[in-house]
Amino acid sequence: MKILFSSLSLLLATVLTGCSSTPAPPAWQSSASSSLQSFSSAYLSGNTRVADLEFARARTELAATGRADLVAQAELIRCAARVASLEIGPCTGFQAIADDVGPAERTYAAYIAGRWQDVDPALLPAHHRAVVNGPGAGKTILGDIEDPFSRLVAAGALLQYGRLTPADMEIATETASSQGWRRPLLAWLGVQAQRAQQAGALDAYARIQRRIELVSGKPK
Repeated sequence: MKILFSSLSLLLATVLTGCSSTPAPPAWQSSASSSLQSFSSAYLSGNTRVADLEFARARTELAATGRADLVAQAELIRCAARVASLEIGPCTGFQAIADDVGPAERTYAAYIAGRWQDVDPALLPAHHRAVVNGPGAGKTILGDIEDPFSRLVAAGALLQYGRLTPADMEIATETASSQGWRRPLLAWLGVQAQRAQQAGALDAYARIQRRIELVSGKPK
């Protein structure tokens, strides 16, 4: 089973495929996986209606197991997608069941929210652990993250923590562009446009605005 996200969703995929030997796994496993993949594709492309429907299906399947850890991981996948798209806000779906999950899930939730004072790096996936631990001094580590989605999540976490560099911003923007992910691309282009305007870089601002118009299909 292949899931788009290689960070937290890899944990979910491991659980879902853990009983892949005979007899055949229950139908909820493949159904939840398929719905999460459909959710991710729809959300990142900007199709909110389809994304909401697919996530609701996945959550219903997972909730039927009575396992808070599975539901929590799905909720964190949804919140991570929002962070990657700079839709910053509380992860309410996860918060509702946070008392019933382990420290790894709570650590990941704190990480993507930029609350790194509450983060134990040892509990994070390796690529996110490296983001928390270094390199600082205006350098970037985003380019070393192989998975595009994880790269965008890390960029969103860095922005909230206040450690995002101009190079990070460029990496995030071009990552969304290369994947054809309209929602995060528009968000990161918006940040770039704001920074260019504040710096008085009018030519750069105009160029970015033209790119935003091209992606959105809405001339300003």
